[in-house]
Amino acid sequence: MPQTIDTIVVGAGQAGVAMSEHLGRAGISHLVLERARIAERWRSERWDSLVANGPAWHDRFPGLEFPGGPDDFVPKDAVADYFVDYARKIDAPVRCGVEVKRVSKLPSQRGFLVETSHGDYEALNVVAATGPFQKPVIPAVIDDAAPVMQMHSSGYKNPAQLPEGAVLVVGAGSSGVQIADELNRAGRKVFLSVGPHDRPPRAYRGRDFVWWLGVLGLWDLATPPAGAEHVTIAVSGARGGETIDFRRLAGEGITLLGRTEGYASGKVSFLGNIAQMVKGGDDNYLALLDAADAYVARNGLDLPEEPEARVIRPDPECMTHPITELDLAAEGIGTILWATGFVQDYSWIEAPTFDAQGRPIHRRGVSEEPGIYFLGLPWQSRRGSSFIWGVWHDAKHVADQIAIRHAYFTYHDDANAQAAPAAAQG
Repeated sequence: MPQTIDTIVVGAGQAGVAMSEHLGRAGISHLVLERARIAERWRSERWDSLVANGPAWHDRFPGLEFPGGPDDFVPKDAVADYFVDYARKIDAPVRCGVEVKRVSKLPSQRGFLVETSHGDYEALNVVAATGPFQKPVIPAVIDDAAPVMQMHSSGYKNPAQLPEGAVLVVGAGSSGVQIADELNRAGRKVFLSVGPHDRPPRAYRGRDFVWWLGVLGLWDLATPPAGAEHVTIAVSGARGGETIDFRRLAGEGITLLGRTEGYASGKVSFLGNIAQMVKGGDDNYLALLDAADAYVARNGLDLPEEPEARVIRPDPECMTHPITELDLAAEGIGTILWATGFVQDYSWIEAPTFDAQGRPIHRRGVSEEPGIYFLGLPWQSRRGSSFIWGVWHDAKHVADQIAIRHAYFTYHDDANAQAAPAAAQG
């Protein structure tokens, strides 16, 4: 016989823990089901040296600070420990080691059947809090017969894990750049294939870029600029935080390449657009500096000028004379590492609230199927939605909507209960 519960939250990462806090505050009974451990992806699907991309004062929930200094970039395992501590602090009802296999509508009644690896539940509401990093994507560009090891960044741990030889890293968002830099510092020959990206300054005029995005109102953008829905951000908290500079990386030995295009006969081909890709990031970088300077002047802030931040290094040879083909064997490449992101996978939810690509149809996490909710999606309500602090605020909105719906049905049930005796007497 299935257990009954008001709300099931699927996933105990940052989204699931935030959801539990707000449901608890609203007095809504719930369970958080996690297939592994709390914040498991921070522990087992990230590389060993990863730190948070934002400083500790910013990338946290309001109710608990990280140990250490406010400007620290917290190591990945400490981030996972933070969510364990937070779940304990709020007494979140988390059940680990329980995988949700299927969610389906109960026939002719409110609620859903939630089938799991450890028994079934009937729930009035289900919140999919599995986040944006669900299924690694490796583009079908280089076939499996290529004489190299191919790996997604979610499986990378450290340089010693890879076979000997040079490494081709595809993707120049935060993960790709940081992994390429780490491999280069470890003495590997590294090729880095660069696509469209935003490249904010790590800090400018004494303030981290997350502060600038906050005061400029850019975290609260409700929709992404046209064409920028999936543009990656090249930013790093490594070594105390640093601005990503592709020209500097080239000067340190990394060979920059344009977008990866194809593969044939042991050779990988690339678009000759590396200069265009880097310049696009430069434009984004300089635009933020311009906006910051204008904000300082308009508000009379006492922040030191930083003219050196606008100095752009000369283009390296790999940008002025782009390489459009690499012979894997001739270059001694033993690994292709794909830092190409993730797609969402909601195949376990049977509900008419997905588009043709399987993406949720929702408004701020409220789906078209009453009782199904989503949390942790990119741009769920704003630019900051998939960040630690952003998901906490989105969770409050979703919990509020569940509470509102709960109140309507409480009235409905009470009204029916009062009507029943009258009907019996009549």
